[in-house]
Amino acid sequence: MDILPPIRTIIEQQPYPLLFATISGSHLYGFPSPDSDYDLRGVHILPIREVVGLNTGAETIEISEIRESLEIDLVTHDIKKFFLLLLKKNGYVLEQLYSPLILKTTPEHEELKIIAKECITRHHSHHYFGFAATQWKLFAKEQPYRVKPLLYIYRVILTGIYLMQTGVIEANLVKLNEVFNLPYIPDLIAQKLAEAEKSILSNVDVAFHQQEYERLRDRLQEAYETSTLPEAPAAKVALHNLLLRLRVKSY
Repeated sequence: MDILPPIRTIIEQQPYPLLFATISGSHLYGFPSPDSDYDLRGVHILPIREVVGLNTGAETIEISEIRESLEIDLVTHDIKKFFLLLLKKNGYVLEQLYSPLILKTTPEHEELKIIAKECITRHHSHHYFGFAATQWKLFAKEQPYRVKPLLYIYRVILTGIYLMQTGVIEANLVKLNEVFNLPYIPDLIAQKLAEAEKSILSNVDVAFHQQEYERLRDRLQEAYETSTLPEAPAAKVALHNLLLRLRVKSY
């Protein structure tokens, strides 16, 4: 992908080698506003001396700043922390790992994407249930109503259903709607793409969207109950071995 210079610079300035860096947030989800910030996510590799010594390195690095009029939010985790998150029912890290908007990659990044398929379980549905419930509360309590939380509700639930049905992470709402064909999604996305990040919905039928939210939540529950995905991750040994190789390589 064509990387904007301020983003390229901030990636190059990171203090530790990066296993990978990708774009998440609205750009990944398929509905960035003209003023949307760039959510950069990745994994860094602490050298052995900063893991086993008394002076340890940062497990998580967070940077929020504006560069050349671009608002950039960067978060990276050390490989051990990220691998442990992969072994939990954490949809965020899977979406970051499998994001097609790649800023930095390595051969081990590609290896990790193969290994992480063995981390996906039926219980990742709980992540999407919880995230959707949070977004619904956010949407319902704020008046006037905003388009962004509403889009997040649909993006999250459809990602969860699709994951339960296929075992594949798909976080882009445009692509998801090619499968689910919800007729109101294109108009919501068009408004988000054309207007400011905090754009307001006009003539919104809240009762209709609550009904749709509840219907899709029930569909996610059904997808969870009928999913053939495993009960538990099976990638701990492979992640352990990759972690050791990366640490030795960073010595």
